[in-house]
Amino acid sequence: MDTSYPREDYLPAPAHKREPSPTTGASPLPRDHLVWSIFNTIYMNFCCLGFVALAFSVKARDRKVAGDVEAARRFSSKARCYNTLATAGSVVLPLLLAALVITGVVHLSKLAQESVGFFTYQFSGSDDEDK
Repeated sequence: MDTSYPREDYLPAPAHKREPSPTTGASPLPRDHLVWSIFNTIYMNFCCLGFVALAFSVKARDRKVAGDVEAARRFSSKARCYNTLATAGSVVLPLLLAALVITGVVHLSKLAQESVGFFTYQFSGSDDEDK
């Protein structure tokens, strides 16, 4: 009894993938930016741009696996664009908000120091205006 596994008789035939066109054969395969998209989706999902980038990254990976390099390059470019927008929005907007809060606090502290004299006005016992 033969117990070797897997048996060579029952192995599925390898799937035939489309070969890349000869013009793009020399160029490297496009990056799919999947890790960056997952990071933006989980941690910095600004206006759902991270999720959109994740969708395009998965499409780019699927097209790359299928052998359609040109479509993979288009989806990869879109994924990179949405990842850049999501990262920039998630980093720049909190920094801008922090700068506005700091500027407001500094302005209010200067305003409060200038108006201390107005609120600490003391009336004297003698009125020179009545005479």
